[in-house]
Amino acid sequence: MRFADRTDAGRQLAVAVAALDLEDPVVLALPRGGVPVAVEVARVLKAPVDLVMVRKIGLPSQPEVALGAVVDGPRPDLEVNEDIARHAGYNRLDIVKLAEPALAEIARRRGVYLAGRDPVPLAGRTAIIVDDGIATGATIRVALRSVRRQGPARLVLAVPVAPPEALAQLAPLADDVICLLQPASFMAVGAHYAVFDQVDDDKVIALLAATAG
Repeated sequence: MRFADRTDAGRQLAVAVAALDLEDPVVLALPRGGVPVAVEVARVLKAPVDLVMVRKIGLPSQPEVALGAVVDGPRPDLEVNEDIARHAGYNRLDIVKLAEPALAEIARRRGVYLAGRDPVPLAGRTAIIVDDGIATGATIRVALRSVRRQGPARLVLAVPVAPPEALAQLAPLADDVICLLQPASFMAVGAHYAVFDQVDDDKVIALLAATAG
């Protein structure tokens, strides 16, 4: 199976998600690539769309090394990579301070993408986290943990493509996992799309504005 583009993947994914007959769903997209997929799922479910934005907190001396990650929400969540933090000599308060620029950027993006709309409450509802695919699963793992803390009655992970080993690690964090394509020889998410172009801010804004209308 190969998807024509993210819209095609979203339409196919929507069929599988709809088959679960989920109660009171909210679709949560990971921007930016997850948004075109998520809006197609939301259209079929007639559900609201919101965002889950995750930003890495890099080690100051080696920014590519993740001390942790911060996730937006009614009360932003901080996930700390305890082993790396301990080895580097950072405590949680240090990392909270290092997270401030990431939180500021998340707040800026939420304002730009959603035009000031408040986050959709998730307590007691079915939360469906959607992205255009999973590679390592690190970002999705943080998103799942953060959303779970917001009290949804049911938490669903839905993606078009992911490696089986990543899904196996993520499955305990969700009540349901839907993945249309699980290639044994996984190279990259984009390899399973005919068109996998960059999703820019303008497209995200337009798609989310259309779902609010």
